[in-house]
Amino acid sequence: MQDYDLIIRPKRHAFDINFKEIWQYRDLLAMFVKRDVITVYKQTVLGPIWFIVQPILTTIIYIVVFGNIANISTDGTPQVLFYLSGIVIWNYFAESFNQTSDTFTQNANIFGKVYFPRLIMPLSKVASGLIKFFIQLGFFLVVYAYYLLQREPSIQPNWTLALLPVYITIMAMMGMGMGILFTSMTTKYRDLKFLIAFGVQLLMYATPSFTP
Repeated sequence: MQDYDLIIRPKRHAFDINFKEIWQYRDLLAMFVKRDVITVYKQTVLGPIWFIVQPILTTIIYIVVFGNIANISTDGTPQVLFYLSGIVIWNYFAESFNQTSDTFTQNANIFGKVYFPRLIMPLSKVASGLIKFFIQLGFFLVVYAYYLLQREPSIQPNWTLALLPVYITIMAMMGMGMGILFTSMTTKYRDLKFLIAFGVQLLMYATPSFTP
């Protein structure tokens, strides 16, 4: 029988992250990711199809409101592509931020029962959101390919497309980082999570997601 020693040490500085320990708990991380994905649409009729339905309906609303009623120009970019791309990207950032900011409150019972790296929980929220993001991104690429076949001159791909993994990584880290900053405060002030959700929703309109 093997003996295992678990040594818990205080952090020496803010960025003292034990990546080796996180890797040792990768199975637990995968379990939390699976739990987060399954429980969202469990016992629903459409299931994961909602991952695609939601951005479609939102895109239609934005086209009607911003494109037709407000008559906001997209500088020659097809409205479907312009609004759908902004929605897909912003949804992932907003979900990572909102879910991470409520991590301690949602999992307080687990934290009190067993030890594991606390960073596992925020990482699971970001990783489960990535699954939804990649499904929506795949749908966007299908729509994008359709417009490419129509030879739209304003949407031709260029070398910056190779930086997409970098952009996604930065966006995920920003969402998780900002969420972690607020997660301890939402534990004490429960109303703060509603303010965060509302603030993120308002912040969306200050980004280039809807104005070229």
